[in-house]
Amino acid sequence: MIASPLAATDAATLNGHSKTIKDMPGYIENAFHGKEAQMVQVTEYLSEKGFIPAALAQNEVSWFYGNLGIDDMYFASESVESIANHIMALYGAKIFAYTKNDNGLDINLERETDEGAVYIHTSHPGVSQLYGPQHEKRIDAKYLDVSNTERAYRLESYRSKGTVSSSSSTQLRTYFVRQCAFVNPKPTKEQENDIRETADKSFLEKATENTLEIYSKVMRLALSRTGPVIEMFEVEGSRERRLVIAYKQQTTQSFFSAISDLYHYYDLYSTRKYVEQFSNGITIVSLYLNQIPKSTAPPIEHSIHQIIKEASLIYCLPTTPLQSFFQTNKLSVQESIYGYIGWIFAQHFLNRLGNEYVSLVNILDTSNSTHQDVLTKMKKRLRTDTFTRDYILEIIKTYPELVKLLYINFAMIHYVNPAVNSLQPTLSYQRLRTDTVLTEEELYEKIRRTTSNSHELMVFESFLIFNKHVLKTNFYQPTKVALSFRMDPSFLPEIEYPTKLFGMFLVIGSEFRGFHLRFRDVARGGIRIVRSRNREAYSINLRSLFDENYALANTQQRKNKDIPEGGSKGTILLDVNQQDKALVAFEKYVDAVLDLLILGETPGIKERIVDLHKKPEILFFGPDEGTADYMDWASAHARERGASFWKAFTTGKSQSLGGIPHDVYGMTTRSVHQYVLGIYRKLGLKEENCHKLQTGGPDGDLGSNEIKISKDKTCGIVDGSGVLYDSEGIDRTELARLAENRLMISNFDVTKLSPKGFRVLVDEVNVKLPSGEVIDDGLSFRNNFHLNPMINCEVFVPCGGRPESVDLQNVGRLLDAENHPRFKYIVEGANLFFTQEARLRLERAGAVVFKDASANKGGVTSSSLEVLAALAFTDEEFAEHMQVTKEHTPVFYQEYVEEVQTIIERNAHLEFEALWREHQRTRTPRSILSDELSLAIVKLNENLQHTSLWDNVPLRKVVLEEAFPNVLLKQVGLDTLMKRVPENYVRAIFGSYLASRFVYRYGTEPSQFAFFEFMTPYFSKVQQ
Repeated sequence: MIASPLAATDAATLNGHSKTIKDMPGYIENAFHGKEAQMVQVTEYLSEKGFIPAALAQNEVSWFYGNLGIDDMYFASESVESIANHIMALYGAKIFAYTKNDNGLDINLERETDEGAVYIHTSHPGVSQLYGPQHEKRIDAKYLDVSNTERAYRLESYRSKGTVSSSSSTQLRTYFVRQCAFVNPKPTKEQENDIRETADKSFLEKATENTLEIYSKVMRLALSRTGPVIEMFEVEGSRERRLVIAYKQQTTQSFFSAISDLYHYYDLYSTRKYVEQFSNGITIVSLYLNQIPKSTAPPIEHSIHQIIKEASLIYCLPTTPLQSFFQTNKLSVQESIYGYIGWIFAQHFLNRLGNEYVSLVNILDTSNSTHQDVLTKMKKRLRTDTFTRDYILEIIKTYPELVKLLYINFAMIHYVNPAVNSLQPTLSYQRLRTDTVLTEEELYEKIRRTTSNSHELMVFESFLIFNKHVLKTNFYQPTKVALSFRMDPSFLPEIEYPTKLFGMFLVIGSEFRGFHLRFRDVARGGIRIVRSRNREAYSINLRSLFDENYALANTQQRKNKDIPEGGSKGTILLDVNQQDKALVAFEKYVDAVLDLLILGETPGIKERIVDLHKKPEILFFGPDEGTADYMDWASAHARERGASFWKAFTTGKSQSLGGIPHDVYGMTTRSVHQYVLGIYRKLGLKEENCHKLQTGGPDGDLGSNEIKISKDKTCGIVDGSGVLYDSEGIDRTELARLAENRLMISNFDVTKLSPKGFRVLVDEVNVKLPSGEVIDDGLSFRNNFHLNPMINCEVFVPCGGRPESVDLQNVGRLLDAENHPRFKYIVEGANLFFTQEARLRLERAGAVVFKDASANKGGVTSSSLEVLAALAFTDEEFAEHMQVTKEHTPVFYQEYVEEVQTIIERNAHLEFEALWREHQRTRTPRSILSDELSLAIVKLNENLQHTSLWDNVPLRKVVLEEAFPNVLLKQVGLDTLMKRVPENYVRAIFGSYLASRFVYRYGTEPSQFAFFEFMTPYFSKVQQ
């Protein structure tokens, strides 16, 4: 099982057994043979300096070298001057303590370079550093977190055996950080499993054969998994435990310092710690743990297993704003991380609008654009101003005792005691049995009495809402890489989210937070990465994340009217400091969701979880912004995890895995462009004479294919790199070159522009245009260019850009002085580029607008038919007919792709004609008609699936023969298709096909005899 830290054979470690190793060093002890001579040199140096009286210098040096018990590595690596300076600092600290009449010494010595560092500080066993230098956090941030295969750092850390002086019991902790020198910096695929090829040279000199054997095993396991690998060893004849943890570099942050906080919580301390890096991208942490003398905590024999279980929680979220409560034993690691999850939940779902807003909605006319603008602004302000992230956190931190009680309420539902049949329950289970357990009513009353105002009460009420609506979670899985929660979305207020969700996932990792929302059990949609240029952009993205996800899924639901799947969408918001971790975040997101889709069956690795949903679920993921290159990995990962649905799990896969890439075959553009051509056809316009603005450049899927497929005069293109504009039409040949090579307009040959043309890139300032106008800031110019009055085009086709780029506040800039639209024809290829209010304003002004849910549906149709093929074929048939190799493209694949393109264009043509006809008949805005059409199809689809029409098997076959692609029917046969494809999926095909064809033909207000007339030909075929 792919993401599990332990192999199945190692599961016994978590079931009360463990491996035993001999009581011998895992590393060859450091021995510095020049120590005696160095002592003499240090004494002479100190005597010369005169800071320490000559009579005492010898004593201080002898104590430093002999009594402190500092590892010889220090003396071997430090210069005489550096050691002397450290001795003087130690002596100074003693004098200072003496003048204050203080027996305690606070020593912090350090030396940092790019090649490594040495830290020495006073250390109390089993106690985390809350203040001061906090060396381990610095080591994490400066050396370990940034380690990669190009530049990495290894670490050795030792606790001194002696004390800092004869009158003190304080010990020293030393850390030695060194840049790695790998044996083979760039190992081949075959060499990456060989520890002697991938290790640091000094590590190989110091490691014993036993350590090499242990590390080699965990390294190989870590290479094949997403998450950490954890092994524990008992030391023969000792209570000491050795913990070895391996994980891929840069997949967690601050882990080294966080794991120290974890074992300190259980009254354990380390005598030695090592962090090793390998050129194959693996990090291995090794800890030698003992229990503090006279500890009242559970014995190490029990607590070590709890540490192993909670290490995966620490790996998922090494640091949170509630870390200090964990470090000071006010909250356990589980409680503090639960509090963090509750904080995130509250940020997104605290009901901030209140009854006054609801009353205002009822009073105002939502069809009035001015009223709608007021409501939109008020909604944004209420959400932003009432409860800020910091304000919510401040409230949570004020009441750790409430977090503890709420955690118990959560744990009593979702925690399964895995040791229920053994003699010794787990520590988590023991804690739950001894802590106070309140009923939901008692807990609410406790919160009401404890909090001091309504805002504090609302924050902790949101925790209760969270607890009540979690249907399943991987929080207690022994192995995980991010935390995932399957939520019952019924808590969402209808006033804000009028269309009810079917399912909702919340996923939280150290690099990101994310959602997955769907409106039907069988649903399809892409997973997008949301990036932020700076902290301000992050704050905006954070506030709008769920609403944007909901809107995207809702658009998808309307867009999916022609296919069996409903709408869904996933979003992954990268943390402000993790903008380069898109792939890591995506892998964790997928793996954490799979934890809740696949039944856990391996003790100690993936165990059974509490499932209040009680129904199997399958999600279908597709490519979206930032994830197009990750679909192959997700499909392969689902297969390695044992998911039966792996072939259909993702679409947009590479052709070698049976995918039909949208960009290669222009699937999305084929639908969008049908609407552009439809407008030209209806209005008698010649495409070659039309001027067009396009957002989304030649580097993107939609943008590049729109350039390839169109024949118009494209005057303006806006993409990630900037703005390209030429009122006389941009050179088609040069545009085609960029589109073919998927290059941004920053690569455009500007010599091909006319004298009136220009290019302004986002990082340029003070650019003078041919008109004489000076552009101060290229980024701002790019962001608002679609609103710029200098654009002289009739057609606007957004093929990229942020959601709500045009809303009620700025749509007026798309109208001229006489209130006429500057763009006469708009086909919205990019999702949610316009708000609905903005579309309606433009239509009232006379623009012809086709919204995203109608125009941009080619990609989802292609993805749906890709999944259908995956469900229709066996693994062997799928490989033969759908998987493309460099040498061979199956004949079936070629024919199937051509039919998919035909279906996309036919569906787009049918909907375009229906919308045009209905608008001519009713004068209802097309943007409203599009929604009415979608809702009519979706509603009829649901009804048809549960009528006697479905039960009529001969009729069912007649309809399905028409609905299934011809080449698939020819290859597999109808009866086989009906057996292999899941029934709920076939029902959905039956319903969606009939519903869409009927509504496209008869509109949203058919006569009472229309459906009878529509079905007559099908019944006639049955009788034949």
